[in-house]
Amino acid sequence: MAEEEANLEAVMGLIINGGNAKSSAMEAIMAAKTGDFDQAAAKLKEADGFLAEAHNAQTGMLTKEAQGDHVKVTLLMVHSQDHMMNAITFRDLAGEMVDLYKKIAGVPLN
Repeated sequence: MAEEEANLEAVMGLIINGGNAKSSAMEAIMAAKTGDFDQAAAKLKEADGFLAEAHNAQTGMLTKEAQGDHVKVTLLMVHSQDHMMNAITFRDLAGEMVDLYKKIAGVPLN
């Protein structure tokens, strides 16, 4: 049962951190939309931190699998992977949107 709980904890880590990353990325877009590019950058950095936490949870699961400790694939696990991949895509697009708002405002891009 302890292994099942550990898997559930990793899955929930992906869902929670993926959701937080997506929310922070959206906040970055909204900040850029109002011209607050410092806040936008901070929110993108925050999103990156959440994605790093999600990645750590995912890496733990992948490491166990590679070592032969096969985990039963559940719908919740598939959902968590989907959540994380969508968060990564959203974060990437948010960075591009922030750059676009900077360009429109005449702010130099990094």
